[in-house]
Amino acid sequence: MGKTLAEKIFDAHRIDMPFPDTHVLKLDRVFCHEITTPIAITDLMSRGMDKVFDPTKIKAVIDHVTPAKDSKTAEQGKILRDWARRHGIKDFFDIGRNGVCHAIFPEKGFVRPGYTIIMGDSHTCTHGAFGAFAAGVGTTDLEVGILKGVCAFRAPKTIKIVLNGTPKPGVFAKDIILFIIKELTVNGATNKVIEFTGPVVDEMSMEARMTLCNMAIEAGGTSGVCYPDMTTVEYLWDFIKDEFSSKEEALAEYSKWISDEDASYDEVREYNVSDLEPMVTFGFKPDQVKPVRELEGERVDQVYIGSCTNGRIEDLRAAAAVLKGKKISDCVRGIVSPATPEIYSIALKEGIIEIFQEAGFCVTNPTCGACLGMSNGILAEGEVCASTTNRNFNGRMGKGGMVHLMSPATAAASAIAGKITNSELYKG
Repeated sequence: MGKTLAEKIFDAHRIDMPFPDTHVLKLDRVFCHEITTPIAITDLMSRGMDKVFDPTKIKAVIDHVTPAKDSKTAEQGKILRDWARRHGIKDFFDIGRNGVCHAIFPEKGFVRPGYTIIMGDSHTCTHGAFGAFAAGVGTTDLEVGILKGVCAFRAPKTIKIVLNGTPKPGVFAKDIILFIIKELTVNGATNKVIEFTGPVVDEMSMEARMTLCNMAIEAGGTSGVCYPDMTTVEYLWDFIKDEFSSKEEALAEYSKWISDEDASYDEVREYNVSDLEPMVTFGFKPDQVKPVRELEGERVDQVYIGSCTNGRIEDLRAAAAVLKGKKISDCVRGIVSPATPEIYSIALKEGIIEIFQEAGFCVTNPTCGACLGMSNGILAEGEVCASTTNRNFNGRMGKGGMVHLMSPATAAASAIAGKITNSELYKG
C-alpha cells in the first residue's frame, strides 16, 4: 500500500511512539510570534527551563499588533524580543523588518518540502503549500517544541481534493477555497490533512496555493498540503541553489514527498471549478458561503485587503487592477496592509500603492491587527467589513461587527460600489 504525503513526512520524522497512534516527530522549524509565544516563554522561565533546542531552527516575528498599541502589547513584544536576543535567535523580525508570519517566513525561504513545522497560530497550515506538514499547536506543545524540537501528533488521515477545469477570469484561489469549505463544512476535515491536487492546483502560483492551504483550518483541517513541483522549486531557488546542481535535481529530490498513486485516503472529492462564481461568506461561520451575486447590494462600511490569506503581491495586483482610475465610495473606509516589507516595496515600484492611495485607501505597514480585531481597523458595533481575511466569526474584527470574506478583486469592487458586488474582472 502506498503512502500519502503526510504519511511519508511522519515516517521520515518519527522518533518515538509512546502510545498507539501517538507519533513524536522531530521538528524542522518552530515559528513564533508575539501573541502566543510569550506565554510559553514565561512558563518555561518559571520552570527554570529557559532554553531553546536549536536557535537556527526557531524563527520569530512581531506581527499581530505592530507597532504596539498599548502597554500590554508592548510587554508582549518585549518578552519575545528579549528572549530572541538571549538565545541568539538571528531570524527575529522586529518592527521595520517584520511582516505577517505566514507570508514573511516562506518569503525568507524558511519552508521546504518535507518539513515539519509548528507554531502557536492556527493558520500555520499555510506552509503546507510547499509540501510540508505544518500545524498550529497550543501552548504546551509549543513549549516542548521550543525546548526539545519535537511535537506529538496522531497518525494523519487525509482528504484528497482534486480540482479540475479552468476557473473563469475573476475567480481566484480565495473563491475556490471558500467553495471547498462550504462543501466540507467547518467540521468536515477535523484532525485530518487536506491534500489539494489536480490540474487547477498545478497551474496555481505559490501565492495561490498558500491561500488554499491557509484556510484548511476553517474546515477543521490540521494541515493543508500541495505537491511540490517546479513552481515550488522556482519560488525557493534563490535559497536552495547551493544545495542542488540544477532545478531538475531539486525537483527530483522534492518529488519523493508526493503521495503514491495507490495511497489510501479517508475521502476523495473531485470538483470541476469551470463554472464556479466569485464567492462570499455570510453569517458567522466560514462554511456559510454563497455566490457574490446572491449578496449583491449588501451594505459595506469598511473594506480590508491584507492578512496571511490575501496580503501578497498577487493579491494586491488583483485589487489594483479593479481600483485603477476609480474612487472608493464616500461611505466606505478602505484599508490595505501589504503582508511584508518586500511586498510593500514591490507594490511601491509597480505603482500599486499609488493606485490604492488615489482610490482613497489607507495604506498601512504590514500587520495582522485588523484580521483579529486587535488594531488597525477594528469595527464598531453594527458595522460591516468586506475582508480578504480568513475568519468571519462573530466579533472577529470588533464586537458586534459583521465580516464578509471574499477575494481581493471582489473586495476592491465592493469598496468602489459601497456594497457587495462582483468585480469587472469576472466574466460570468
